[in-house]
Amino acid sequence: MSATTLQAEIVSIVFHNPENDYVVARARAEGEPGQSTVVGIMPQVMPGEQVRLEGEWREHPKFGRQFHAVSHTRELPATINGIRRYLASGRIKGVGPVMAERLVQFFGKDVLDILDNAPERLLEVEGLGKKTLEGIKASWDQQREVRNVMLFLQSHDVPPTYAGRIFARYGNQAVEKLQQNPYELAYEIRGIGFKTADTMALKLGFQEDSPERLEAGLVYTLFQFAEQGHMFYPGDELVHKVTETLGVGDTGKVDGALARLEERKRVVVEDLPEQAVLRAVFLRHFHNWEAEIASRLTALVSHPAPVNEGKLDSILPGLEQKIGVALSSEQKEAVFEACANKTFILTGGPGTGKTTITQAVVRGLGKLGYKIKLAAPTGRAAKRLSEATGASASTLHRLLGFSPDGAFAYNEEKKLKVDALVVDEASMLDCQLCVHLLRALPLTCRLILVGDVHQLPSVGAGNILEDLLESRAVPSRHLTHIFRQAQESLIVVNAHRFNEGLFPTTSAKEPPEADFFWVEQDDPARVQEIIRQLVCERIPAIYGLDPLRDVQVLSPMHKGEVGTQQLNTLLQQELNPSGPTLTRGNRMFRQGDRVLQTRNNYEKDVFNGDLGWITAINADSQTMQIDFEGRDLTYEQGELDELTLAYAVSVHKSQGSEYPAVVLPVVTQHFMLLQRNLIYTALTRAKSLAVLVGSSKALGIALNHKRGAERYTHLRYRLQDAANDIPY
Repeated sequence: MSATTLQAEIVSIVFHNPENDYVVARARAEGEPGQSTVVGIMPQVMPGEQVRLEGEWREHPKFGRQFHAVSHTRELPATINGIRRYLASGRIKGVGPVMAERLVQFFGKDVLDILDNAPERLLEVEGLGKKTLEGIKASWDQQREVRNVMLFLQSHDVPPTYAGRIFARYGNQAVEKLQQNPYELAYEIRGIGFKTADTMALKLGFQEDSPERLEAGLVYTLFQFAEQGHMFYPGDELVHKVTETLGVGDTGKVDGALARLEERKRVVVEDLPEQAVLRAVFLRHFHNWEAEIASRLTALVSHPAPVNEGKLDSILPGLEQKIGVALSSEQKEAVFEACANKTFILTGGPGTGKTTITQAVVRGLGKLGYKIKLAAPTGRAAKRLSEATGASASTLHRLLGFSPDGAFAYNEEKKLKVDALVVDEASMLDCQLCVHLLRALPLTCRLILVGDVHQLPSVGAGNILEDLLESRAVPSRHLTHIFRQAQESLIVVNAHRFNEGLFPTTSAKEPPEADFFWVEQDDPARVQEIIRQLVCERIPAIYGLDPLRDVQVLSPMHKGEVGTQQLNTLLQQELNPSGPTLTRGNRMFRQGDRVLQTRNNYEKDVFNGDLGWITAINADSQTMQIDFEGRDLTYEQGELDELTLAYAVSVHKSQGSEYPAVVLPVVTQHFMLLQRNLIYTALTRAKSLAVLVGSSKALGIALNHKRGAERYTHLRYRLQDAANDIPY
């Protein structure tokens, strides 16, 4: 449909989401019979107002014809009824439906002009005293400011979504704030990034080489690098990147902006001779966190908390009996070291006994009389840890008492009441979460980190597990022996082969006995069709697995014929083709769909990477119910941006999870992300069956690319320096 302009008067607000100012309203539109339904982002809109809407008419399957507004311009009401509704809306203090009727009866259409120019005349109305007048004047002045601010924002093409947030943050100071430095919006208002602020700034007349733009561009670029895992970036490369991105053409001006940021303490510039990096540029909070981790971890390691080694020796035989496993000499040593050392890292690939050792360590520490807590970065990883050990485990956020305002209940002032903490899937631990964890630990606490250093590093900035191992500041044990039972699994065997850069081996076993398959196919379109057949037909038929619950497609990328986006659309059509639906943008959610949470939502206590199932959709309220591992949560229309379909998810999002069956496309279209630890991570997510589909060339690219781009971190060296400063 083509874009349409609609002149209308808002009659009533049916629904308003304060999070994003999404409104469902009834309106009386010119040229339309009766009342029409209008939907869209319309911050601060009120009954009685005249609005000029840009958008299009759409047919809703249940609610019928609706006007979807993409922009709107507000005007004061012009009719008596509109003025009455406007005054009675509750936005003007002291004026309700009764007083609104009196004002309109007394002054007619002139009442709004009187409010603007001669508000004292309102005292002529019976029942309106001086105290009420003061409240009306204050509210009316505020409403006038709201209109002025919104008009200013809209006249400078600020999208309505952002206009509402800007006004909510700055109030009547919004225009002044924008004129001074619109780039501050990117720092202070959630959802407004550098690109949005930059668009506003250029329309407001800021020059391309203005100091404000260059400084904001530097900070934005550092945040972009942080999203790639970097704690800092080399200064010369950073300046070159920003100069190129902003189209400035003068590195000297960007250098000057960097110097100003350093002077204002927004960044830290540090020479790092150990890494041959001159002018390493950190966002200040990353620099502070890295230094704090080194300091706190060193203090934890060095704080005395001796263990009775004789007692520990005596309980080891009993542990084997309890867990029903005869430990190898390597495993016994690992259990002893984990219990005896103040801090300890246990790492190893699949089939090397990490789970068995963790189970023995938890029981051993309990026998020694320690109060133990278990945690992991994600809910699914915590559930697996709990199942493996038979002890309660939680997410790190829940353990630390995270609240929606960004604070942790357990911190420097209020320590966790714990003698020993076991953290699984430690490769997922990023710098920020590590800082908060160390702040909450008493110096007497023992810390055991368990993880696989060959997996993908954390999604957040930092490379904590590898840096700790490389620093040698923390005692560790790397398990290498693959046990005979595990050697019978080609998932385990090929995971270790991939880790060594070798192509997979296949088995003479036939399905359903075989647990690994490598299906060669060069054509991405054919790969897509093979994946459809595997997920929807062959795996369910041969292995008896539920395609909705048990089979997970993982993909290196979101785009392309075998990226998560196209695969999700295809698999939804195949596996869940009908039923109640909700649409958000170009995404359709259907009752019965598997969905993925894509960002941390601390109010709901669900986190980036959590899987759920849509159990019900309410078309009337535009909400849906989602089951997250037994927790039933309600999502409103404005919260659907936090979700995506999860028939196929990225390998990064799968970290910390385990699935009965995994299907992974490996094609040259994904060459930018093909690396050894990505293939390894995907394969080790499979519990009973793994099928890789793709070209030998693409798999060869991945296996030859031993590491992704190295992350710029300095933690290992800070730990070494801190350890050298300890007087023994």
